[in-house]
Amino acid sequence: MWKLLGLLLFAAAAPVLAQENSSAYEALRVVGRHFGRASVNHIISLTGVDGSPQPEKWKVLLEDRRARGGVREVEVAGGEIASERTPVRSVVGSAEGATINTARLNLDSNGAYSVASHTAEKSNTRFERVSYTLRTDERGDPIWIITLQSRSLRPVGTIYIGANRGNVTRTEGMFAGATMADVETDEEERHEENQGGIIGNAKTKIKDAFHRTQDEARDMFNRVRRSFVDFINRG
Repeated sequence: MWKLLGLLLFAAAAPVLAQENSSAYEALRVVGRHFGRASVNHIISLTGVDGSPQPEKWKVLLEDRRARGGVREVEVAGGEIASERTPVRSVVGSAEGATINTARLNLDSNGAYSVASHTAEKSNTRFERVSYTLRTDERGDPIWIITLQSRSLRPVGTIYIGANRGNVTRTEGMFAGATMADVETDEEERHEENQGGIIGNAKTKIKDAFHRTQDEARDMFNRVRRSFVDFINRG
């Protein structure tokens, strides 16, 4: 009987335990406490793999002029620094040494998951796991790259979400890979689509679905928006 009771208590606690993995902001707060508050202003990238929905550990790449190659790689797990090393520098982000302007971060990883999950639902994409990358885009703005995975960890879609305004800027494997450039309609394209036909109708449906999902993603962002500056100042 006691054994059965123990199993029942463990089963009830399991969902809670599964939700205890740190979010990206929480991992960065650990980095700030360990290396000093100023270190969060030298983040090059942040990655986490096989999240359900949050990963068990986060890998943080820091700009560090004192380190070999000018970077320090830190792993955060269980609310503490799990490991650190100084790898040979590699190009990450939009340019060599591009660091994230954390003052423009308004989307934690759990918020990014909400936006990505909603986008996947609207594109009929099923997934079991999520991998995260936070870095700069070609304009130097922070961006979340969310890779959706099947139960066998095979990628089934990728979503690019602006970490400042929560806008979905690009998808891969969904909406026929539509981007903002793809869904912008000029007069010539509008005329072609008005002619109908299989291709024209397909393009119209893709664009409508993408635009509609973008609008809904913005609404979702307004609900999950979280300033990193406010978060770290309260820590």
